Amino acid sequence: MLRRLLALSWVHTAYDIAIAVLVFLMTWRYDQTDDQLIGWAMALALVFRRRRPMTVMTLVAGLALVQYLVASDVAAYDLALLIAMVSVVTHTRTMWHAYAAGAIVLLGAVVAFGGLLPGAQATEQFGDIIAFGGVCAAVWMTAMVLRTRRLYVATLEDRAATAEREREHLVRLAAAEERAEIARELHDVVAHSLAVMILQADGAGYVLKSDPDRAGTALKAIGDTGRDALEDMHRIVRVLRGGRAPGQDETADADAGRRRVSLDDLETVAERARAAGLEVALEIEGDRGGLSTADELTVLRVVQESLTNVLRHAGPGAKVTITLGFGQDVVVIGVVDDGAGKLAGSGPAADRGTGGNGLVGMRERVEVSGGGFTAGPRLGAGWQVEAKLPVSRQADKPVRTTG
Repeated sequence: MLRRLLALSWVHTAYDIAIAVLVFLMTWRYDQTDDQLIGWAMALALVFRRRRPMTVMTLVAGLALVQYLVASDVAAYDLALLIAMVSVVTHTRTMWHAYAAGAIVLLGAVVAFGGLLPGAQATEQFGDIIAFGGVCAAVWMTAMVLRTRRLYVATLEDRAATAEREREHLVRLAAAEERAEIARELHDVVAHSLAVMILQADGAGYVLKSDPDRAGTALKAIGDTGRDALEDMHRIVRVLRGGRAPGQDETADADAGRRRVSLDDLETVAERARAAGLEVALEIEGDRGGLSTADELTVLRVVQESLTNVLRHAGPGAKVTITLGFGQDVVVIGVVDDGAGKLAGSGPAADRGTGGNGLVGMRERVEVSGGGFTAGPRLGAGWQVEAKLPVSRQADKPVRTTG
């Protein structure tokens, strides 16, 4: 854009100099010193016609009047008056300047061809006045059309620049939203899996010699959790890279990558939390069939992140009750824990509502879908999370009920 403006500036400057040279050459044919001085002054003034159009118009009109008083005739370099009028009409910011410039030129035509000045010889060439006045009017109207065209093009350029800025702003917003979504997904996958694996590893190390079977079970849970987390990471990386199998469209790839993570994994998530030392009770009411993939993923991630927070802050031994109520157009999620008997204001439980990305990510997930999210300490010991997620049922999805 800057290069284009600079190029146009050079073109305009060259054009103005060419106009000035034309008037200068028209003056060169006159032998009188007065004509040469007046004509050269007009030519020099036209160089600045874009920057100060009305000032140049006034100066050129004054010089033309002086020339007529001296010679009592019209000179060829008086063409500068028409050029100055066109400059005012096309470049001035106020319309009355354009009308004033047209009136000055028309008055000059009447004076020049009608002999109205004192001492000038009156003529009867009324036709010349009409002809030259018509030419001036035609030039003025042509300049007005050029002005309208220039303003129209400027308006289009402003709109295009505004649209480009809005597009770039929307792209930045979309990129920021996408980064936030990816960050939430990564946090949910990594934080939950690592929390379970750390607790399982600690438990396996504690009972490795006294109870090898329990240690082996914990190690197996670590391996399963790690493999699932790795698959989730691969899925996220595939989405970031936009990679698809040959012959598979983007929608099919996204669906294939997300259907694997659904409400069917609720029991798996709860079972791994139990294996990590939590006492988890899962209560499901209503029909959970027909939910969209995005809604299923949101419900699962809220439950998963809530269990991660319990593991991190309350630790093994905490009792957790997960209630899922599936209505026709809303899903109510409730996760309540007893904090393993620890008061909300003491120990690690005191930091549960500050720092980290877990609560922020859950809130963003729910609010993006138009739902509401609340989380906070219970009276006494424990923590509670509640989310209401509006959903839309899909008739073509299979119905799964839980008694």
